[in-house]
Formats: sequence, structure tokens, C-alpha cells
Amino acid sequence: MSETVLSTHGLVMRFGGITATNNVSMELRRGARHALIGPNGAGKTTLINQLTGVLTPTEGRITLMGEDITRLAPHKRVARGLVRTFQINQLFDSMTPQETLALVVSQHQGAGAQWWKPLGSSKAIAERAAQLLEQFHLSDVAQQQVKHLAYGKRRLLEIAIALACEPRVLLLDEPVAGVPAGEREELLQTVAALPADVSVLLIEHDMDLVFSFADRMTVLVNGTLLTEGDPETIANDPKVKEVYLGHGTATEAAHV
Repeated sequence: MSETVLSTHGLVMRFGGITATNNVSMELRRGARHALIGPNGAGKTTLINQLTGVLTPTEGRITLMGEDITRLAPHKRVARGLVRTFQINQLFDSMTPQETLALVVSQHQGAGAQWWKPLGSSKAIAERAAQLLEQFHLSDVAQQQVKHLAYGKRRLLEIAIALACEPRVLLLDEPVAGVPAGEREELLQTVAALPADVSVLLIEHDMDLVFSFADRMTVLVNGTLLTEGDPETIANDPKVKEVYLGHGTATEAAHV
């Protein structure tokens, strides 16, 4: 059996009288392509915020590589290899992709104070930034200010930033949200080609992406884990069908 890299144990998150996550336990295996799905208000964002340290659970615990990180600060989780992309793009508009990735790479390598030096002054940083630009189809826009990039390119840059942090676990938060149809294919191909040794937890409403990407799926409803299994099992689960449409398959719920 493959190694568990990230796990939750009985996570409960209460806001006053509201229970946003209710005794959620799940495991992410090494190299996994695991999707977290559920209707709006299911508790997906609350769960991810607990995983990343934005929220501290009311009850339960979180482990990363066997280490309890339940109360660890967000930046320390990143340093240990737990990295998240955000549903809403958060980038420096006045910087170029090349400058952005050079900054992130230099910080990750412990040279954060040196990032502003000419890019060529550190061969290792320049080479890693160039590698990421090529991997994420950004070489042709490397010198453009981020504010001028097409939205799909912005999402690619965001994932490149996450990979620059050399994650063990990557939380992909709705990577195709708001991306026009004409820009989606490049992004979908890039997501599919993420390094095999990086364990990915995908949070996504687009069921086409979910079913093409995931080898395992967890379904949350009203803060509670409804079911978990491989894509075929989930697609044919009567409880999942009821949650999404009341009839049909889960894949038909793609744009509900």
C-alpha cells in the first residue's frame, strides 16, 4: 500500500452554532490524484483552510508526512511541502512571469533578500525560473507584465509559483475557474502533466476535469464526508447522483 502523505483525523470546524466540517477523516497517498468535490456550501473551502493553517480546527488533527501540523503556521506548512493555489488569482500585476518566478525560486532557496538583483546574477535561479516558464507554457509571455496576461496564462503562472516551492502535496483550488473555453486546454494539459511524485488534492466544480484527472474522489456534503472511492464508483453512486441532480450521473452535474 502506498504511503499516506497527508491525512485528517476527525476534523470539526464550528463557527458559532454552525458546523462547517463534521468529523472529516481522509487520506492523501503519495503521488495521488485525488479530487475533493461537493455542492456549494459543502465545506470544501473550510476543509482546505484547515489543511493550510488559515483556520485551526475546533476538534481533530492534521498530519503531514506523519507529523502533526494541526497548529502549525501556514508558512511553516509551505516549508514542509504543503502548497496551495488559490481560486482567486493572487499575483503581482506589475511584475513579469520571469521576475515573479525568480522571486519565488530565490525565496525558496533561501536567497530571498537577493531576488531583486539582475536575474542572470544567479545561474541556478535563472535556470530554474526558465525551466518553470517552459514547463507551464509561459516562455512566450515571460517579459510581459502579469496584468497584461490572458486569464489562462495567469492561472498557469499561479500553478508554476506553487511548483517553484517544490511541494510534496499540492492543493489545486479550482484551477479552471473563470478560464475561457479557448484557454482551458493548455491549462488542462499542464495539470495532467504535473510531476508524478507530487501528491495532488484537486478542489473543483468542473466534473470533466475531475473525472479526467482524479484516481480517487472524496465527496463532501453539508460538512460531512458522504463517500469516497475511484471515479467509476463515485459516478455510479446513488447518493452522489441525488446530491448533484436527483438523477443522472455525477459527470452530468459538471456545470450545475
